[in-house]
Amino acid sequence: MSGPLGPSLAPYVRSSRTLSKWLKPVATWYANLSGYRKVGLVYDDLLVEERPDVQRALSRLTPREAYDRAYRFKRASHASVLHKDLPQSEWTKPEEDVRYLKPHVLEVVKEDQERHVWDTINVARK
Repeated sequence: MSGPLGPSLAPYVRSSRTLSKWLKPVATWYANLSGYRKVGLVYDDLLVEERPDVQRALSRLTPREAYDRAYRFKRASHASVLHKDLPQSEWTKPEEDVRYLKPHVLEVVKEDQERHVWDTINVARK
C-alpha cells in the first residue's frame, strides 16, 4: 500500500509469526526513540496535513476526535516551547497509540480511486 500512509510491509509482517516476534521489539524501540509519545502525540498526528486526501479525512473526524487532536497538538507545542518532555505519567502509552485517522484516509483514497474509474470510463454506443 502506498499513498498518504506510505508503503507498508505491516500486513506481511503480521502474517508471519516469526517475523512479528522478531520485529515487534525493534518497532517498539523505534517508536519510543522517535519521541512523539513523550510529548503526548499519537502516530496519526504525524501525517502530513497538506495533502488533500488527508485534509478530507481530517474533516471526517468526530468532534471528540478533532478536539482530542487539537489538545494533543497544543500540549505538544507547549512542551516544545519549554524544551521539556511531558512527565512520564502523561506520555502516550503504546496501547493508547491507535490509528484513529487511518480508516478515514483509506476511505478517502478508495473514493478517489472509484471516482477516477468512473471519470475515465469509456461509454460505447451499441
